[in-house]
Parts: sequence; C-alpha cells; structure tokens
Amino acid sequence: MRIATWNVNSIRQREAHVCRWLAARRPDLLFLQEIKCEEPVFPTVGFEALGYRSAVVGQKAYNGVAVLARVPFAVTHTALPGLPVDDAQARYIEVTAAGISLIGIYLPNGNSGGPEGFAYKLRWMEALRRRASALLQADTPLVIAGDFNVCPTDEDVAPGALAPDDALVRPEIRARFRSLIWIGLTDAVRTLHPNGKVYTFWDYQAGAWPRDAGLRIDHVLLSPTLAERLTEAAPDRRERGEEKASDHVPVVVGF
Repeated sequence: MRIATWNVNSIRQREAHVCRWLAARRPDLLFLQEIKCEEPVFPTVGFEALGYRSAVVGQKAYNGVAVLARVPFAVTHTALPGLPVDDAQARYIEVTAAGISLIGIYLPNGNSGGPEGFAYKLRWMEALRRRASALLQADTPLVIAGDFNVCPTDEDVAPGALAPDDALVRPEIRARFRSLIWIGLTDAVRTLHPNGKVYTFWDYQAGAWPRDAGLRIDHVLLSPTLAERLTEAAPDRRERGEEKASDHVPVVVGF
C-alpha cells in the first residue's frame, strides 16, 4: 500500500498537477489539504478518469480537505471528534480502507486570529491527540496524514526561515506534537531519514525555493503495526519545481 498527502493550495488551480502526479505515482490513497472549494465544484471527473474516487470536506475559498482513492474506502468522520459541532472550519476527514483507519488533516496555522487563533490550534491538537489515542486503544491500525503546520524540531526549519515566535515553532506547539507522538505514533519520514534537511514546504516569497529555505510541516504518523512494515517515506521535491506549483510537495509513504 502507498499513501500520500499533499497541500495543493487550491485544487482548481492545481487539478492538472494532481492528475499528472497521480498518473505517474499511483498511490492507493492521496489526502489533499487546502482545496479551497466546496464539494459541488470539486473536480471529480478528471480523477475518476484515472480510477480515483473522491470524498470532500469543503469550504468556500478557504481550508478544505479531501481524499482520492483507487481502493475501496468508507468515510467515518467529516469533522474532528471532540471539537464543537458548530466548528465551521473544514480541516478533517477520516476514512477506513483495507482494515486501516486513515485520518487526513489540515491543522490550523495559529498565526492568524491573535491569541484566540493560537488557542484554537492548541485545542485542535489536543482533540486530535484524544481521537488518535482512542483509536490506538482499540488496537486500530492508524495513519494520520496532512499539513500539521508544525516544525517538530529546529532541524525541520531552514535557518532564518521563521521567527522564533512563529506558531509553527513555538514551544507549546512542539510540545503538543510530541504528546501526539508519545501515545504510540511514529513519524514516518524521520524514521527513514532521521537527520538532515527533508523539507515539504517552500514559501513563494524571498526566493525560498531556489535557496532551499524550506520547512517540514507535512507529516505522516503511523501506529506501531504499520510502522513495522514501513518501506518508503519521503517528500517528492520535484513537484515544487513545476510551473505554478503549490508551495507544498506530496509526501509519500509505502508499506
């Protein structure tokens, strides 16, 4: 099985990019973030032509997540359990496929909205930890994939790429990420690439891509039974060099 995650920064602008990439790499499931559209205008037809069925949790102009799959799957949740039912931000999709629970997330950035925006990010991470813990306690094979908006360590951010008080690197956020790992999850990319620069995002500003001033904020976390079978885990850097590319690249994990 091969699973991938990709913040496409508008699916209607990157539909051709995603179709080309799917045809070349053929993952079993691809989780998308920041699709920036509601379900009725999500471009399903092109993906269906490649053999991929879609499920969409959309929001007009902002946020939004989806999954594309060429294997049978069932949607179990379209919002993160534990958050208020009136939370309107489309950031979570949970599915089952091949006996595995798979969660796709677009975790809040935390830099906008002032103190409340940062507090929302902390609440969201705690709710995610509780949901993951419940699934692990039920002995459910689990994958959490997506844009976490967290650089777990200093090695995951290029020198000078972020201010020390940026919400992607603040100590409280890194602590919440560690608490998620400590319930029994494995960071797939760092398991196979424990050291060095393994970035997944390069800002459009200040020549970040030519200078390789990137961040590692897109992650795939695995339960123990899946971590034991891990065979590949890496970002596909080539996509950042494409014309009109997203500022993120796909992260691919295989078992």
